[in-house]
Amino acid sequence: MSMEQVFIFGAGYSARAFAGLCPKDVPVFGTTRAPGKFELLRAAGISPLLFDGVVTGEVRDALAGTTHLIVSAAPGEAGDPVLNGAREILAGEMPKLRWIGYLSTVGVYGDHAGAWVDEETPCRPVSRRSVLRVEAERQWLALGEAIGRPVAVLRLAGIYGPGRNAFVNLRDGTAKRLVKPGQVFNRIHVADIAGALLHLANAARGGIFNVADDEPSPPQDVVTYAAGLMGVEPPPEIPFDQAELTPMARSFYGENKRVSNAALKASGYDLRFRDYRAALRTLWDDGNWDQGESRARMRLP
Repeated sequence: MSMEQVFIFGAGYSARAFAGLCPKDVPVFGTTRAPGKFELLRAAGISPLLFDGVVTGEVRDALAGTTHLIVSAAPGEAGDPVLNGAREILAGEMPKLRWIGYLSTVGVYGDHAGAWVDEETPCRPVSRRSVLRVEAERQWLALGEAIGRPVAVLRLAGIYGPGRNAFVNLRDGTAKRLVKPGQVFNRIHVADIAGALLHLANAARGGIFNVADDEPSPPQDVVTYAAGLMGVEPPPEIPFDQAELTPMARSFYGENKRVSNAALKASGYDLRFRDYRAALRTLWDDGNWDQGESRARMRLP
């Protein structure tokens, strides 16, 4: 099912990468809460619009012609900002709408003591932000059912890519090797988030999909590997119980699970980067690890 027009609520790092993969003849609109980010969106091939919970006339007009909708805006205590501000428009004023993609997080699973989880695993969110995500997922899936449109919920692992990676942290002196025995984290390169979105959008596939690579790994191993590629000494290992962490950083270590990507692969998507080593090698060899996002759209023929 070909895309005619794309609309992105919350055109952040991952959503901008997806916009870069869209065919050159497909208009892409995207929202931000800050007018100062308009140039960043334009550089990614996105026509920028303001949205801070209230639908403007420009947003309404763009939604009317949209065939594929991406939602990357996080829910808050008041709920999902897009559903709060635009539910009636989504349900009754988007005649061309064919598919919705909602970007969520693997944090909805909570802690599973390092065991494998998949899309059938019950959600046991620990943090408040993940509790809110579970409810937002439920509401988006319910909306899709009500209006007869497929909704794909993409549960994303920890995101990295150009400008956001262990090389940058090592350069900036912020990299740490915290050692908590048995702890692993799940990761995904931003290029595979963009690729998975494009794959599911083109197929108009609905459902829930974990978007993670093949190898959940201890965080200190990633830093060590990146330091080796850079030819620098990695920072010293620090036992977790001796580390000084913000409450949010500490909360990430309170969840330990291995996230299966089998459903995404079964849908026909092939990962570009199957593990952090392949991704970091490519970032280092290409020399774009510190460049942030591309300043030009990655046009498809």
